[in-house]
Amino acid sequence: MRGAKIMKFFFQSSIEWPEIDVQKVFNFIITYGLRIIYALIILFVGRKLIKWLIKRINKHLDKSHVDTSLKTFLAPLINITLNILLVLSLIGMFGIEVTSFVAILGAISLSVGLAFQGSLANFAGGVLILVLKPFRVGDFIETSAYSGTVKEIHIFYTILTTVDNRKVIIPNANLSNASLINHSSYPYRRLEMKFSFTMDNDINKVKSVIEQIINEQDFVLKEPAPSIFFSDMNQKRINISVYVWVNNQDMLKVQDELMFKFKEAFDREGLILA
Repeated sequence: MRGAKIMKFFFQSSIEWPEIDVQKVFNFIITYGLRIIYALIILFVGRKLIKWLIKRINKHLDKSHVDTSLKTFLAPLINITLNILLVLSLIGMFGIEVTSFVAILGAISLSVGLAFQGSLANFAGGVLILVLKPFRVGDFIETSAYSGTVKEIHIFYTILTTVDNRKVIIPNANLSNASLINHSSYPYRRLEMKFSFTMDNDINKVKSVIEQIINEQDFVLKEPAPSIFFSDMNQKRINISVYVWVNNQDMLKVQDELMFKFKEAFDREGLILA
């Protein structure tokens, strides 16, 4: 009963209802309904094309033997960029000014950028590392604070493993803006060893024994040739520097073996270290 009274009140009241232009409503529904349908079709097709393109790019990068770290960075970046362009295209279909939207997006990006300056610096550093390749995964590098083998290169940071098996995470901004030593850049390295002998040793014998030990080792490279220098001398001792070239990956092993063989030879020949 109460519902009937309410309906009767509305129909008998003096409220004037606005006239609805059915044709305009119909045109509005048709126009924007079609736009929504077109937008959904474009979104579906666009997403499919983007996925296909990303797969093609990944295959091309694989065939080009591009660094893995660069590949993992480029594909997501291209994917994000293409999706943003797709969204902007859809927005333009509904009559929204894309230029105004881009300006607003730029202002937001600027504000976010100011708030995350450190992260952006690390991002830029990561891009420089991946593009210029001052080092790669597997290289042994040395910075002002750390040294170790590069295990992973990410967009914002790089992971090292030290010789005592510690994990070091370094922001890319630090690596791209500071000096570092890459011990793995070249196929061979020079190994330097220094010895101090007392003055009563026969200098010719010392040099002959060192040369003999070096020439007996297959892991010592013939080119560049080894070198033996008398680097310093005083009233108590004679200092000798020995330089040999070895394969990069054999550096520590060769140093250990040579030092062991030199010690054996010096003891056998009666040469006295200072």
